[in-house]
Amino acid sequence: MIRLEAVSKMFPGAARPAVDALDLEVPSGRTCVLIGPSGCGKTTTMRMVNRLIEPSAGRIIVEGEDVTTVDPVGLRRRIGYVIQQVGLFPHMTIADNVAAVPRLLGWPEARIRERSAEMLSLVGLEPGQFLSRHPRHLSGGQRQRVGVARALAADPPVMLMDEPFGAIDPIVRGRLQEEFLDILRRLKKTVILVTHDIDEAIRMGDLVAIMRDGRLVQYDAPERLLAAPADGFVADFVGADRALRRLSLLRAMDVAEPGESGGLRLPGSLSARDVLSALLAEGRDVATILDGEGRAAGTLTLAAIQRLSVLDNPHPDGTGRA
Repeated sequence: MIRLEAVSKMFPGAARPAVDALDLEVPSGRTCVLIGPSGCGKTTTMRMVNRLIEPSAGRIIVEGEDVTTVDPVGLRRRIGYVIQQVGLFPHMTIADNVAAVPRLLGWPEARIRERSAEMLSLVGLEPGQFLSRHPRHLSGGQRQRVGVARALAADPPVMLMDEPFGAIDPIVRGRLQEEFLDILRRLKKTVILVTHDIDEAIRMGDLVAIMRDGRLVQYDAPERLLAAPADGFVADFVGADRALRRLSLLRAMDVAEPGESGGLRLPGSLSARDVLSALLAEGRDVATILDGEGRAAGTLTLAAIQRLSVLDNPHPDGTGRA
């Protein structure tokens, strides 16, 4: 769906490229998270996809079309865009905010009204309660929901999300991440998301691209990234507790072993890391894992979780550090 071929960006007066001959491919319907230290080029890379920043060299292909050859305004109307501070129009109602792109595309008003209500419902806001309000009357989490509804309103195949949860209270953030990830996957959107938070990258990404100095260091599924970092930089970036982060990606139902015990009974929707925490808190060494109907589906032991946490490449830089 999205392919970057030797894409570079050199800003005037800079000593080196912000993005340097970057190759990257995002399959259709997948979420790619760009992450790395400040100044690594992740935001510049994302903004070149909808030409908010023009590339200096290379090609960017979206749905088989080189975006550098098309009208940038028309291009942006075909790509959903969500930013950290949401960017809602303060003088407009929520209905008009969500309707902004469909109206620019010339949709009939009846269809626009129907779509606006549908999108608010999709992101968990009651249309009758929110359509006539203004952004100032909404909480931060509600404004972020409206921002996603607006980005989805014209049903774009591609979504760009620039630190969309960075300004939201941490207690609300995790729930919104899960809700929006579910929405994007159900709608089969292709997403590039920029974040500085490794936990968010691991949670949200089907694929995670770690960048440094404008270049791609490693591009992998989250589990593989945690199990086998390409080098010491990646290992340090994902953190010394990457074994625990890896356990958070594994659903208890998927890794449970056959059998049933009289020990702790836990839902299979929990992660292996959650099961580990529960076992340690209760002083147990085995849990019975339950399916969606509360029936025993298998067991998970401390020993099994320990095996799951073993890393393929614990010392990627050759220094012997854990």
